[in-house]
Amino acid sequence: MEAGNQTKFSEFFLMGLSEDSELQPLFFGLFLSMYLVAVLGNLFIILAVSSDTHLHSPMYFFLSNLSFVDICFITTTVPKMLVNIQTQSKVISYTGCLTQVYFFIIFSGLDNFILSLMAYDRFVAICHPLQYTVIMKPQLCVWLVLMSWAIIFWASLLHILLITQLKFCIGTEIPHFFCELAQVIKLACSDTIINNIFLYVATVLLGVFPLSGVLFSYSQIVYSLMSMSSSGGKYKAFSTCGSHLSVVALFYGTALGVCLSSTVIHASQRSSIASVMYTVVTPMLNPFIYSLRNKDMKGALRRLLCRAASCPR
Repeated sequence: MEAGNQTKFSEFFLMGLSEDSELQPLFFGLFLSMYLVAVLGNLFIILAVSSDTHLHSPMYFFLSNLSFVDICFITTTVPKMLVNIQTQSKVISYTGCLTQVYFFIIFSGLDNFILSLMAYDRFVAICHPLQYTVIMKPQLCVWLVLMSWAIIFWASLLHILLITQLKFCIGTEIPHFFCELAQVIKLACSDTIINNIFLYVATVLLGVFPLSGVLFSYSQIVYSLMSMSSSGGKYKAFSTCGSHLSVVALFYGTALGVCLSSTVIHASQRSSIASVMYTVVTPMLNPFIYSLRNKDMKGALRRLLCRAASCPR
């Protein structure tokens, strides 16, 4: 294969989940349905939080940001896959691939950061309830979210700048349904040691540290709950963490599954299928987890739907 610097006219080929033509209509219908459910579900969460004064608190501020990020996260990958299935094409431009990598890093990283901020919010609420309103001021919450955006923006930009220095072979095939950073680096025809070093460093700093914050917050929450004498107080305090714990387990569990599948399982197609859980199923299920396990959210959604349908109070 001929190697050379990519230009704006260069192309990659996304191999997708399967090359079986008979499965393509099934994939199209399945992923279109999952995409619409994810977008509408997260949009309802955002509308419910913004329209209901009962939910104007740090916990739901972070939740609305998580829902917005999830909408962007799933939009980064699924629409292009649907277009390729519909047009029976596997082509993605070089610029389009880098754009997909860029936004995928941003929104997956923001998911990670916001989940850690939500864990910190629950830690303060349960372990320092009398100081909660003093610590979790609206200005602090906004600042934390903006800092998360700024950090992941620059980290993602550095990844892209490093990728632009690589050379790729003409007709490069990506064994995935989207341009995933590690896969793109692996397929380069030039030396990728700097890219790999930065990838590992960024994964530790932007992935392991937020996860450590989540684990530390919940270790303190568990310790605080064990010191409570009232079983009713324990249940009430822990119930406020139930939805977030479920989302954390889903997000990190599927992400770990993708990492293990890419290192242990050598079949690229199986790794791509595992990525579906992380990139598509998780954003789709998050609204259901919060709406089904949270009484305040269920009430806000019910009031929102009643207003939309002009229901009598």
